[in-house]
Amino acid sequence: MNTKSQPGAMPGNIPENAPQPADFKPLEWARDLLRTIRVGALGTIDRNTGHPVSTLTAVATDMDGAPLIIISNLASHTANLKMDGRASLLLARQGRGDPMAHPRLTVLGTFSRVEDEGVRQRLRARFLSRKPKAQIYIDFPDFSLWRLDVAAGHLNLMAAEPGAIAHMNEDHADAVSVYATVLAGEEPGPWRMTGVDPEGFDLAAGDRTARVLFPRRVTNGEDLHKILVQMVREARGKAA
Repeated sequence: MNTKSQPGAMPGNIPENAPQPADFKPLEWARDLLRTIRVGALGTIDRNTGHPVSTLTAVATDMDGAPLIIISNLASHTANLKMDGRASLLLARQGRGDPMAHPRLTVLGTFSRVEDEGVRQRLRARFLSRKPKAQIYIDFPDFSLWRLDVAAGHLNLMAAEPGAIAHMNEDHADAVSVYATVLAGEEPGPWRMTGVDPEGFDLAAGDRTARVLFPRRVTNGEDLHKILVQMVREARGKAA
């Protein structure tokens, strides 16, 4: 392909305005990055100069995919968000070769500090499930939990999530392993379920993460149970 005359093109690369491959599914890629990447580049607006400032931060997600961060009052990005909650979050897949060739996602929105104690405890549990090492600092007085505001919530599934995760990890570790190795195509390991949302669930084994999508949206505990049973049966059938 001759790309010299096409805007945005670089030698050896597909131009920005080129047709996407038939199997390119941007929404699925974006959701996968949002649910599986644990560290992102947080972009805030400097409160003194107005310049954009980027810092690394640990990331988890709420039920609806809204990013969650735990940040210290001593950090400049926290002071920036208190002044202006508008921010961006860059999530990128790591791998060999050119880092620009791997998927990445930038999320824009407005961060707000989670003040309601009931909500904070729920989100705290989700964050620790994704980032267990945050237990060291998450309850320090100068740390607070912030959420990138989104428009939707899934209250029925929220109530079912903690029990479902505990049940799967404690009573059905074999099923969780099947989800990871058969449905997500991962290598065997000490896989645990770390999060559930209407579109799928998150898995982790040490520093490895995986994402498994449901065949249909799930919005309550009864449907969640049915679909998890269905999926493990189908996965075991594939592995047989």
